[in-house]
Amino acid sequence: MSGKLRNMTAIYLFKGDKVLLLFRQGGSVVNNVWTGSAGGHFEEFELNDAKACVLRELNEELGLSGNDIHNLCLRYVALRRTNGEIRQNYYFFANLNENISDDLTSNEGKVRWFSLEEIGELEMPFTAKCVMEHYCEKGRFSDKLYVGATNETGVEFMELPES
Repeated sequence: MSGKLRNMTAIYLFKGDKVLLLFRQGGSVVNNVWTGSAGGHFEEFELNDAKACVLRELNEELGLSGNDIHNLCLRYVALRRTNGEIRQNYYFFANLNENISDDLTSNEGKVRWFSLEEIGELEMPFTAKCVMEHYCEKGRFSDKLYVGATNETGVEFMELPES
């Protein structure tokens, strides 16, 4: 193992009972699959601030600022070892403010609003799919932070309490 790390964020935006997903096209790591509403790689100056990264990506990809959303919260951290690197994904969830139009576009692909029931059938990156499955089954009913590591069949999640 070389010790190479890839740190990434994603945000799932909700409005009412719908979640905005992005069909990412032309990505260097994630391509032609449904992902969070926005997200991407950390810049050097963000390595200790996942929130700064996700807010920058939200602005770059959807043209939204932190003032356009509420209830922004880090809910999942997932680790995956693949292609000679350890990928650390930080998954945030937030609500789009009511006064902001839900007719959004992205420079990274096409965006679409889905019900949570529709998500299970979508082609998604491995850890993102596991995060959304866990969120639909358990995470949406709590305010916990979950951490997970991949195995051959999925991601094993556990609550990460303050200690």
